[in-house]
Amino acid sequence: MSKINPNAAVAARSARVMTTKTLVYCALLAALQVVLARLLVPMPAVDTRFSIEAVPVFLAGALFGPIPGALVGFTADLVGCLFSGYGYNPLFCIPPILYGLCGGFFRPYLARRGTGYWRIFLGFLPAVVFGSILYQSFSLAYVYGADGAFWQSLVLQLTKRGIQFAVTIFLDAAVATLLFKSRIFHRAGVWPPRPAKERP
Repeated sequence: MSKINPNAAVAARSARVMTTKTLVYCALLAALQVVLARLLVPMPAVDTRFSIEAVPVFLAGALFGPIPGALVGFTADLVGCLFSGYGYNPLFCIPPILYGLCGGFFRPYLARRGTGYWRIFLGFLPAVVFGSILYQSFSLAYVYGADGAFWQSLVLQLTKRGIQFAVTIFLDAAVATLLFKSRIFHRAGVWPPRPAKERP
């Protein structure tokens, strides 16, 4: 009869991407994203929304890693569409996923170098440029552009979203920085990241 190796059980538990604690925090961050994106901000059109909705998704990645961050982005976008009235289109889920991935990929850098404003700003930048501005402008022009006017619609979207996210990226980075400096994540025990060998 084989015996269970307690060291192997601890290692397997440590290797899990989503612990119960991580799952609970990610669910809260996804719910917060939905509230910020759909219920508390002006949304004059399907392609225009000024908010700090990216902050919870980025934080999910920064606190728990790229996979939980990406899942929070996808889930929040899917659930948020139930409140928007515009329906769900999978083309539009890439930018929120990118915010979670970027937060996760920058997690070791932020843990090592600190959570200063410009470091967090740098973490947001790839998702803003490649996701929210370039990719989403192309997707919106493709879906909502008039027949035969794709390029005109694309230029309009790039202009509108370039201005929109040139403003919101500074707000996103400022809010995330203030949250880190408040040490709320330290008190919750989710920051700074602990090496796998130190995790329970």
